[in-house]
This record gives sequence, C-alpha cells and structure tokens, in this order.
Amino acid sequence: MAGIDWQFTLALVMNGIMIGLMYALIALGFVLIYKATDAINFAQGEFVMFAAFIAAGAGDLGGLPFWPSALLAVLGMVVLGFGIERVVLRPMIGRPVISVIMATIGLAAVLRGFATLVFGAGTRAINMPVGDSPILLGPVSLPPVQLVGAAVSLVFLAGFSWFFLKSRVGVAMRAVADSQQVAMAMGINVQRYFALAWAMAGAVSALGGIVWGAMLGVDNQLALVGLKVFPVVILGGLDSIVGAIVGGLIVGVVENLAAGYLDPYVGGGTKDFVPYVLMIAVLMIRPEGIFGRRRIERV
Repeated sequence: MAGIDWQFTLALVMNGIMIGLMYALIALGFVLIYKATDAINFAQGEFVMFAAFIAAGAGDLGGLPFWPSALLAVLGMVVLGFGIERVVLRPMIGRPVISVIMATIGLAAVLRGFATLVFGAGTRAINMPVGDSPILLGPVSLPPVQLVGAAVSLVFLAGFSWFFLKSRVGVAMRAVADSQQVAMAMGINVQRYFALAWAMAGAVSALGGIVWGAMLGVDNQLALVGLKVFPVVILGGLDSIVGAIVGGLIVGVVENLAAGYLDPYVGGGTKDFVPYVLMIAVLMIRPEGIFGRRRIERV
C-alpha cells in the first residue's frame, strides 16, 4: 500500500466524478426516450453534437454572447425534438421497437451529415464565461468547466427525477412506456407524450452539448460522446435516472483510474475500452443494469 500515491489517486477520482456527472447528463437523454417510448435513441450523440454546433455557430457566425447562444441551442433542440417526433417517429407508434431503433440510427447519419453541410467540418469553440484558472479543492485541481458541468448535471438530474416520480405528466410518460395500447385505452394521449419526451431529450442534449463542446471543442467527433455514454446507461439501467447518475460516476471514476494507472504500462487508450469491459460484465450478471427494472414475461 505504501507505493500508492493517494494524492494522485484522489485527483483521478475527483476528475472522474466530475466527468461522470457530465456523462450522466447525456445519459439522461437516453433514459428520457426509453422511459417514454421503450426504445433506445441511437442518435443521442448526434443530438449533443448538433446542439453544440448551434451554440458555437451562434457565437462564431452570429456574434451572440454565450447565454443567448446557449438559449438558442436549447430552444433549437426542443423544436428539433418536436419535429423529429412528428415527422419521423409518430407514424411508428404501435410498431415494433426495432423500427424506432433503426429510424434513430438513420437519423444519426442524417444529423451528422447535415451538421457538416451547414456548419462545416472545422472545429469551433464554445466560450463559457467561467475562466481558465484551475479551481483548487484541497490537493486537487479541477478545470472550472468541469465543475460547472457537474453542477448543471446535478440540478437537472434532480429535477427530472422529481418530474418522473411526482408529476402527473411524468407518471403518464412512464405508463406510455409500459404499454402504448393500454395507455391509449386509459385515455392518455400517446402522441403528445412521445413529442414531449423527444423535446425534453433535445433540451438535455443541448445542455450536454454546451458543456462538452466548451470542454472539447465542437466538431463531428463530438457525436462519439454518445457511444462513450452507452456503457453508462447499460450499467445503471436504461429506465432509471438514479442509474444514469450512478453509472456515470462509476464509468467516470473507473476510466480515469485506468488511464492514470494502466496507461503508463500499455501505452495509453485504456479509458476508451475499460467502460465497455465493465458493460459486458454487467450484462452477463444483471442484463437490466444495476437499477433497471426487471421484466417478467409469462407465456
């Protein structure tokens, strides 16, 4: 134990927690869609990328300050979510879930190509007004953008947890996910809640895109964040907001520890595959995830 640098380990864990909360914010987009439609949105990474392009484009091309650019990105993604649900996904209500999944895969390709066509292939910046000087928390130094991203994630994760557990609209969205046919028989407007779920996912994607775009820069590769977050939602459970938080924290900490302690021996890259190893292990032991709801089907 004497060979462990505890200060270095603490720094890795703290950075992992910050990154994990930012993962959880994007994972929330997966959870929102799954809880309302019982389908996985494979275009979530492209939603994040497109939102970041809107915010960066409003600043670079339109000369808008950060806050109006961020608001424009959120509103733009809400409108985009409504539009996608109305044009692409509404005709699929009642059809097999695989149809919706394939539609989101196609949507991902369309959004990636359209973003390149409109905004170009170069890297743009989102200048978040938080300063560049690291913030010291005891022996740990953290970038301000990570702290802001973690704080934003906590606020919205708590807000959406309350929404699904306590509000009538949230309960109705959960009912729609359980069974669209039964929800319609009970008088629930399934189309309305589908649209609301996609609009909320768009807003969450905008928040995630602004935070991650400010930290990494904005280009087509930002869409890969969606793939990075996929182990988070599988680990925590596709239908659990608490699972998104816990899964994000676990993945963030594990990949940071792997990068800090294993990369020097293998030449780097461990943080890119360790989350997937963890995901496969969880799928073998508990396929529904740590907090996912176990479904029992009788035949």
